[in-house]
Amino acid sequence: VWDTFFGLDVVQQQLLIGSAVALAAGGILAYVMQRRNKARSIPLGEGWWGAGEKTLSEDHTIYPFSVKTSDEEIKDLHRRIDSFRFSDPLEDCGFNYGFNSTYLKKVVSYWRNEFDWKKQVAMLNKYSHFRTKIEGLDVHFIHVRQAVRGDQKVLPLMLVHGWPGSFYEFYKILPLLTQSQDGVAFEVVIPSIPGYGFSEAPYKQGFNSLAVARIFLTLMERLGFSQFYVQGGDWGSLITTNMAQMKPDCVKGLHLNMCMSTRGFKVLLSLIIGPYLPFLVGFSREDVRRLFPFFEKNVWEVLRESGYLHIQATKPDTAGCGLNDSPVGLAAYILEKFSTWTKKTNRDLVDGGLERKFSLDDLLTNVMIYWTTGSIVSSMRFYKENFKTNPESRIDAKTGIFVPTGLAAFPQELMHCPKSWAQIRYRNICSYTFMPAGGHFAAFEEPRLLADDIFQFVKKVEKL
Repeated sequence: VWDTFFGLDVVQQQLLIGSAVALAAGGILAYVMQRRNKARSIPLGEGWWGAGEKTLSEDHTIYPFSVKTSDEEIKDLHRRIDSFRFSDPLEDCGFNYGFNSTYLKKVVSYWRNEFDWKKQVAMLNKYSHFRTKIEGLDVHFIHVRQAVRGDQKVLPLMLVHGWPGSFYEFYKILPLLTQSQDGVAFEVVIPSIPGYGFSEAPYKQGFNSLAVARIFLTLMERLGFSQFYVQGGDWGSLITTNMAQMKPDCVKGLHLNMCMSTRGFKVLLSLIIGPYLPFLVGFSREDVRRLFPFFEKNVWEVLRESGYLHIQATKPDTAGCGLNDSPVGLAAYILEKFSTWTKKTNRDLVDGGLERKFSLDDLLTNVMIYWTTGSIVSSMRFYKENFKTNPESRIDAKTGIFVPTGLAAFPQELMHCPKSWAQIRYRNICSYTFMPAGGHFAAFEEPRLLADDIFQFVKKVEKL
């Protein structure tokens, strides 16, 4: 590191030294401001998202639910698949222009001729599904608990998905979490975000992550849990973070496999100093490797992959019309994310590398959850609701998170957030792990790695 520093010219050295002094002063100022800002939670709020006027009372009953299908549903799917018009891809373009239509033909052929939706429905029903009414909406969730043996400690854990995922993302990690590891096991609750899958979509505007967090807290309370752990990635990371902010006394621990960094003086200075003197800004060598060159890895890369976000955050219903009408279009739109968000270099492959990590049965089952429920439009609206105003001006963005927090940093995640950046908001990080493999869909891609990290984090919190 010092060789790098002394290899710079005098002006560059002075700039770095000045930046380091400014960083120290800024750190002291930030500490003082942090001490002055004593807000440790955000208001729970209230809401009603059902159709029409709010009812005077709400049924709190939890009803069993099962996934169903019919011959008519499958025939309609096949009819729509058969009538799809394919376009020819550009030569040698891989997935750089989106889902390659040459490979799409293979996926669609498998979907039409070999994929067995009835078999997958039976597989989905191997776990216990339920629905209950909260704030005017039927909320779907899975609840899995194993029989307690001996002195085994069973802890409640909620797992929250994102877009374009679903509760099905967690089917591979579920048996790993419910089996005892060193005397600890989990009782797992996996809800569907309202507007996704089998959870009813909101009928009113304004349904953002704060509303979902409140609904999921109500769900855990209704299930009889006064304290519990939460875990999430993508939208699930924001929702579970909001849950921890609303009821820090209930959330014993927060585990995330995606953490968005905040902007500010500390982040800016660390970008200037970090490549040369990483230890001054709390960067490890792995942080430097994942972050820099910063503009290539965290600006241009995000621009290349975030076109969908701008559409869904502005006019989701327009784009959603075609996706809700065409199963092939829906599959291309969703599965392209499972290609690039799993590994960025998959863009250069004609098959997008999809079957290197997933089976077509698993991928198409997730697509079918969107297709059969007609939920793609309502799922896309969630972006609109969360970006109607500047997210950084919301109360949750201005409030720290003080519950014990564990972060699993997967190497192929869309953006890397160093521990030193995460600590700006998450004030009680007990565990930060550089994961050896995996991308955005951690539970789907690397269930064993994620499960092991959740276990080690919870054991630290429980002091086991």
